[in-house]
Amino acid sequence: MTDQELQRKSIELRKTLLRVIFNAGAGHTGGGLSCLDILNVLYNRVLRVSPETFNDPHRDRYVQSKGHSVEALYVVLADRGFFPSSQLDTLCHYRSPFVGHPTRKIPGIEMNTGALGHGLSICVGMALAARMDAAPYRVFTLLGDGELAEGSNWEAAMAAAHYRLDNLIALIDHNTLQITGPTREVCCNEPLDEKWRAFGWTVRTVNGHDFAQLTTALQTPPEPGKPTCVIANTVKGKGVSFMEGVAKWHHGVPNKAELDQALAELDAALSVASVS
Repeated sequence: MTDQELQRKSIELRKTLLRVIFNAGAGHTGGGLSCLDILNVLYNRVLRVSPETFNDPHRDRYVQSKGHSVEALYVVLADRGFFPSSQLDTLCHYRSPFVGHPTRKIPGIEMNTGALGHGLSICVGMALAARMDAAPYRVFTLLGDGELAEGSNWEAAMAAAHYRLDNLIALIDHNTLQITGPTREVCCNEPLDEKWRAFGWTVRTVNGHDFAQLTTALQTPPEPGKPTCVIANTVKGKGVSFMEGVAKWHHGVPNKAELDQALAELDAALSVASVS
């Protein structure tokens, strides 16, 4: 899949994401839009996993530690054929397994998450298991930058370096905003690159909306004996002008007029992407 094809797919996925959240009346819109390009590259270029191979013990593992942005993961999994897209319409409905955080009741989801700070620890265990079994799979996790205030992340980071888990890749959705405001004001975690290097990780910093940069960062072989941290600089609410960089859209749900405006902007972007 070319960069242009990925760009068009991301725009369509953003439209689906917004419709799903609008229909549900709940969802984490801003963070879903910021991490969607990352998930698009992971599932369409990087991860060795598919609906047919999800039970293969040698498949790659992906755990979404920032579980509150699960709607982005749902729409990508549906697009990849893990379940029918029509099931997205049941999000947050009575008795639907499609709830506001990842659950293993959904095909394609490896682990329940939602309590922030757990995903990286889980993935350290998975990567260590692969090492012990001499298995070829890699383990990926996506964390929010606000999530890094949880101390368990740094315990896991230290353990990953100690065990030399070069089959582990942590991605940071570095959109610099969390529910109560800028991460630098709520609990500053900068400079992120220096912190991860100090914990013994290889660090790669990329534009989290640039498909080529993401692909290179995720497909470049790791440094032997070192886990990899990819800091993806993103924009909260990416793709919708009135949502971009606005903290209130962390858990904001568009009304009908806002949805129509957002979809119109994305349709315009799709027209440009289709001819560029």
